[in-house]
Amino acid sequence: MTHLTHVPHLIRNLWTVPLVAGLSIIISFTASGLAGSQLWGDVFMVTAAVVAGAPILRSAVHGLIARVIGIDLLVSIAAIGALFIGELWEAAAVTFLFAIGHALENATLNKTRSALAELIAVAPEIAIVLRHGEQVSVPPAEVVVGETVLVKNGSKIPVDGVVIAGSGAVDEASITGESIPAEKALGDPVYAGTISNGGFLQVEATGVGADTTLARIIHRVEEAQDAKAKTQAFMDRFSTWYTPAIIVLALVAFLATGNVTLALTLLVIGCPGALVISVPVAIVAGIGRGARDGILIKGGEFLETSATITAVALDKTGTLTEGRPYLTDVVVIDPSLDESEVLHWAAQAETGSEHPLSRPIVEAALGDGRAALGLPEHTEPVPGKGVVALVRGHRVAVGNLSLLRVEGVTKGTELAAAAADDLATRGRTPMIVALDGQVIGIVAVADRIRQDAREMVGRLHKAGVSKVVMLTGDTHLVAEAVASEVGVDEVRAGLLPEDKLEAVRELQSQGHVVAMVGDGVNDAPALAVSDIGIAMGAAGTGVAIETADIALMKDDLLKLPQAISLARRTVSVMRINIAVALITVASLLAGVILGGVTMTLGMLVHEASVLIVILNAMRLLRPSRLSPSTQPVASPTSRAREPEARPVNVA
Repeated sequence: MTHLTHVPHLIRNLWTVPLVAGLSIIISFTASGLAGSQLWGDVFMVTAAVVAGAPILRSAVHGLIARVIGIDLLVSIAAIGALFIGELWEAAAVTFLFAIGHALENATLNKTRSALAELIAVAPEIAIVLRHGEQVSVPPAEVVVGETVLVKNGSKIPVDGVVIAGSGAVDEASITGESIPAEKALGDPVYAGTISNGGFLQVEATGVGADTTLARIIHRVEEAQDAKAKTQAFMDRFSTWYTPAIIVLALVAFLATGNVTLALTLLVIGCPGALVISVPVAIVAGIGRGARDGILIKGGEFLETSATITAVALDKTGTLTEGRPYLTDVVVIDPSLDESEVLHWAAQAETGSEHPLSRPIVEAALGDGRAALGLPEHTEPVPGKGVVALVRGHRVAVGNLSLLRVEGVTKGTELAAAAADDLATRGRTPMIVALDGQVIGIVAVADRIRQDAREMVGRLHKAGVSKVVMLTGDTHLVAEAVASEVGVDEVRAGLLPEDKLEAVRELQSQGHVVAMVGDGVNDAPALAVSDIGIAMGAAGTGVAIETADIALMKDDLLKLPQAISLARRTVSVMRINIAVALITVASLLAGVILGGVTMTLGMLVHEASVLIVILNAMRLLRPSRLSPSTQPVASPTSRAREPEARPVNVA
């Protein structure tokens, strides 16, 4: 009895119908040729036509109920007509070949969706949490946010979270597409579905179930692979009119010639099967390839638009630079003080500031070996100028020349202004320090240009992008220096968020298809108006995964040209597929009119064109030759005044 349990699965198998039909055709030829029994030969030939044709007819009926005239209807009419006029072999061959083509299409779509299947497969099934001091195994969905999850060597991480104890290496390929394991220590983020390759981690859960990065990726890929590109939508509309037109053409041919075989042959060779599958199979394969590489594309429409990108607009801070400023210089103006004292007074004032540039000053002072910094008695931020603080009864101001004017500071300002200008021309952000109405020195901070920024710009040009534009709030002098360092084509400096929006619109008015790469906060207006909005390093940002047109899961600049290259490859495959389909149909129609193309030959050539289209799309599943380097890039540190860094203004 156990072998019977496999029968339902066999019936559901994609290849069962063509297999049974094929065996029936073989038996038919054997019975009529070797055994000399034409009756049994005809019986098995009709059996083959019925077995292969029943699913096609059922699909055609469902389509008619939904008021859709599709390919199945053309094949059904042709097969039934062939049976009625006694062309049993033609009926069996047409339905058999069509069944093979249908099985190939479904098998290929399943293959191209394999990236989604792989994502689902990496989802962990168990989580070990600490509850009341004991280790408890629970399904990942039952973990409560804030609980401590234990991750041992070789196990899958079941939740999104932050490492609160331990260290180890984690394979994050399922999320970021990066093959090199990432080292994790206290405070580092980890993601559900990634795998511990060594060490022992205690993780505080911050996202569980549907709120994990992995769940968001799966949801995005599901939606994206089902979303239609503009070309696909056009092909669907085309098929809506094309299929009825073929039926009318066949009817006219019959009325004009009285040749039923000719009319039925026209129905068969006119099937737009390769045309219908040409676009969706490429879209699914392209989006699946991207998901494997840590590139999430919102859908076919965005994939198609990305292939036409001619201009890329880049935010500077956090995109071309690492986004982690550090102290570069301490200039002493008051000769009665030393560098350490100037830095300490500046840090005392900045301790109460929320400005992002306060952190590197405070960190540098803490590492300078002096006494611990205390909070100032009073802190007064001055927007656009700096900060003023009361420290142990002394008034300390840290900021630009405008702040000194507001404070009425005059002593030492000329010398400070000259030194600040010199620092600015070298890419630093200078902050003048005044103590009790007198300038005592200057502290300067800078950000590092990413090591792969220049290579990224070069790869964008190779991928077909004609203009790479940097949008920044920096001064023109500093912005130009950065531009020459990374090789961008155009610089627009001194911009506010609304100015960046206008810059994108201006590029569009020049005829460019614009992709904007930014952080999604300060650059939100520009991202919204661009043709394609790209979020980088989206693995830790659920909003970016859901809202960006393209989300690059890893904070890797080289993923950007890789995404554009993938889009261009996908659209190229789509165009080749459409050309193959149209040439095949045109050639077959000419062959029928001129004579020599039979119903069986027509279906054979038609299915061959379907196979060519499928194989062409499968090429997208191979990794792109334009792929980012797998060499790790050195991460920034908080040490002050590192000589090897290439600083840029971070204002």
